[in-house]
Amino acid sequence: MVSCEAFDNYPPGLPGKMIGAACRVPGALPLMVRVLGFKPLRRLPVGIGALTKRPVPDEIVDRWLRPLRTDPAIRRDFRHYNTRIRRSELLEAAEGLRKFDKPALVVWATEDLMMPRAHGRRLAELLPQGRLVEIEDSRTLIAEDRPERLAEALKEFISRT
Repeated sequence: MVSCEAFDNYPPGLPGKMIGAACRVPGALPLMVRVLGFKPLRRLPVGIGALTKRPVPDEIVDRWLRPLRTDPAIRRDFRHYNTRIRRSELLEAAEGLRKFDKPALVVWATEDLMMPRAHGRRLAELLPQGRLVEIEDSRTLIAEDRPERLAEALKEFISRT
């Protein structure tokens, strides 16, 4: 698991709450996606700015947003997920981790603004064979901020298990 929603952290942070609101108001989701399409707004804390320490290249963000802009089925599923999940579902899922008795890696960003650092430790402790690796100089999207360090952690975990 890599820095993710866990326990009662749903929707995470201000961006998560804004997504939730956009999914509940008719017509707001396509508008939100269009706003995120404006390159100057992407680094704002209510956009992608809270998720990374460094700007994500525009062509990557465009690829992330394209399905939401162009596919009504993707928007429907996205809206469904963001309006139907119960906070208790994440708590139930976390408790279920106690039964997963296989090697498991939890990778967490030390400077995450959205996913509390303590949640990484808690998830690793719930897993009977859990191991925590914390990645410095990164926020939620570790694969964007520190891809080389994430790859190292995964390679090391795989080689040991």
